Amino acid sequence: MHDPDAELMRRAGAGETSALNEIVRRHAERIVRVGRRMLGDPAEAEDVAQEVFLRVWKQAATWRTGEAKLATWMHRVTLNLCTDRLRRRREMPDPNAGLTLADPAAGAEEGLRAQDRSARVHAALAQLPERQRAAIALCYFEEVSNIEAADAMEVSVEALESLLSRARRTLRARLSDEAGNL
Repeated sequence: MHDPDAELMRRAGAGETSALNEIVRRHAERIVRVGRRMLGDPAEAEDVAQEVFLRVWKQAATWRTGEAKLATWMHRVTLNLCTDRLRRRREMPDPNAGLTLADPAAGAEEGLRAQDRSARVHAALAQLPERQRAAIALCYFEEVSNIEAADAMEVSVEALESLLSRARRTLRARLSDEAGNL
């Protein structure tokens, strides 16, 4: 398995902060997006990303190339940190977090419809069980392959596909129920 970050981890392990900076540059946006999808809170997602990169720095000297891709390992750490935070909260994330106001140039009515649709999707996602939400976030929003997502979630590809299937079914049902109630 080829890891495009292996050389950077070797250099970071040798104390080169420029290598860690490059790892952050390559992966920070994706890690923050996964955190936002899981937590629904941009500030918490940023905190999780900082913790992920702190762990990368701490692990760099002992990183064993070939066991897992760095990106896969970072996704796993991100998901674990998000799950820990969700468990501590004992509440679901705010489904309205990260929503933006409608674009006035797009036409007020269409903008409001798009915003409403987005809010309903975010609310439905927030109600999914954590593992289903993680599978959806990785595979559909971050476009990670099923194999990499399964590795990050520490499940088999078949189990990941089952999580995705259940999540899609639940989302379809919730969104069609809401559309019928409008």
